[in-house]
Amino acid sequence: MFVTPDIGPRTQLMNIALWIVAGLLAAALLVSSAKLFVPKEKIAGFGAATRWVEDFSPGALKTIGGLEFLAAVGLILPAVLGIAPVLVPLAATGVVLLFVGAIITRLRRGERATVVGDVVYLALAAFVAWGRFFGPESFIG
Repeated sequence: MFVTPDIGPRTQLMNIALWIVAGLLAAALLVSSAKLFVPKEKIAGFGAATRWVEDFSPGALKTIGGLEFLAAVGLILPAVLGIAPVLVPLAATGVVLLFVGAIITRLRRGERATVVGDVVYLALAAFVAWGRFFGPESFIG
């Protein structure tokens, strides 16, 4: 399922790269989904990069954490299980939207130094969305 032997080496390399990036994104999102059960005050105390939580209610943070958890699951499980793999690029598109919101929040708060990580995650999610929607390893069609 991960590497198909009857395709060219470049396509296999792209497939491996997409799996690695999706796995890294899923791991980061899974850790970040701790907002579901970690109190807002504790998150804000982790450092300057987490002070953005002060702008959101506990309910909004739980919603964001839930979306991150669903995105982490959606990036991996549909393709691994072979059940509706089209959900992978849809989840990646959702991650792009999550990080657009994160970048907007950071810029609005004047936290320009912490935007770089969000931009990297956004680019990784866009790569997975492109690769699984339109690239040589598309899950569509």
